[in-house]
Amino acid sequence: VQLVESGGGLVQPGGSLRLSCAASGRPLSSYAMGWFRQAPGKERELVAAISASGVITSYADSVKGRFTISRDNAKSTVYLQMNSLKPEDTAVYTCAAATRRFTTTINDYDYWGQGTQVTVSS
Repeated sequence: VQLVESGGGLVQPGGSLRLSCAASGRPLSSYAMGWFRQAPGKERELVAAISASGVITSYADSVKGRFTISRDNAKSTVYLQMNSLKPEDTAVYTCAAATRRFTTTINDYDYWGQGTQVTVSS
């Protein structure tokens, strides 16, 4: 599976962005998907995960109520809607696929995109 992210950029605090992760190579419907982020000097962390069917989702406490993960298996695309963005959300955001129905364990993710930069600043 090849993953390509898009939708990152510079946004003011309080603003919104929607990230997309387009998959190719194999049907996305077999994979749990996750969005991760890594800020300078910090470890990579799971932001949100969604099950292969799209029924189950999980979020980091820091983004609950602000971010929404979703997927369109027919389009082989996963989304991360980010609202009420804060400067501390600044990071490189990367999507990943796991050959499981659902997981929040980073080591379970087998395929990774290149990442897209999100900068929240006034």
